[in-house]
Amino acid sequence: MRILLTGADGFTGREFIRTAAAAGHEIVELRSNLTHAPAVAREVSSLEFDSVVHLAAISFVGHSDDRAFYDVNLFGSLNLLEALKATRRPLRKVLVSSSANVYGNCEQAAPISEARMPAPVNHYAMSKLAMELMATARAADLPLVLTRPFNYTGPGQAPQFVIPKLVDHFRRRAPSVALGNLDVEREYNDVRFICEAYLRLLGAQAARGTYNVCTGVTHSFSAVIGMLAALTGHRIDVQIDPAFVRENEVRRLCGDPSRLQNAVGPLPLHRLEDTLSWMLSAPQ
Repeated sequence: MRILLTGADGFTGREFIRTAAAAGHEIVELRSNLTHAPAVAREVSSLEFDSVVHLAAISFVGHSDDRAFYDVNLFGSLNLLEALKATRRPLRKVLVSSSANVYGNCEQAAPISEARMPAPVNHYAMSKLAMELMATARAADLPLVLTRPFNYTGPGQAPQFVIPKLVDHFRRRAPSVALGNLDVEREYNDVRFICEAYLRLLGAQAARGTYNVCTGVTHSFSAVIGMLAALTGHRIDVQIDPAFVRENEVRRLCGDPSRLQNAVGPLPLHRLEDTLSWMLSAPQ
């Protein structure tokens, strides 16, 4: 495949390029600012590709500019899809990355399937759900695949995310770390798992629609801290900083991977301990 990729310089984009190249595919990087529709249209029309992976987004929930979520995640995606439609080019797949945050706080029985009604509780998730609805309106014109990845991590993830923040503190053997909400439980999957799932969805013959990209395996903050302590031999004092406490925190996110597995088959899994070890040993 010759894959048009947005967000190539981002955390997931860099790993996706490695995964795709190892599988023999070619990456074509889209360089235009997605918020500039004419530039996006010009560049898309000038490039040759047969598949698309759209990763570019503002992905940090605590980002300070609420409007930017919509400018980039919604309207930037709209500009891309409109440009793709205008080319009238036959495409294998157009994979658009959304987020499991669209589910919000799910108090009902876990794991969460794609049939669960979205209930976003912050602007990041709201912008992603709005993007999904906008994209679905164009599904008749484009071979659309929407993905809802649950939390994932790996080397190179920005330090404002909690796992790389913890890894950095343990690597430096810092005496303490300031965190926000501790009563949360998340999947902390490996970025390599996410990228392999995306690549498999591109190649799956029947795969269209919406897919959770998840394992169904969750961990608490205390479990993650315990793993890092065991890996480094370092103990750390955890302090609660009100500045990091989010009012609309999603308390638990655990996904049902059945639909994904039915579409692409078994995926290679990575234990969280192995991912944390990989992050601890990665070059700075």
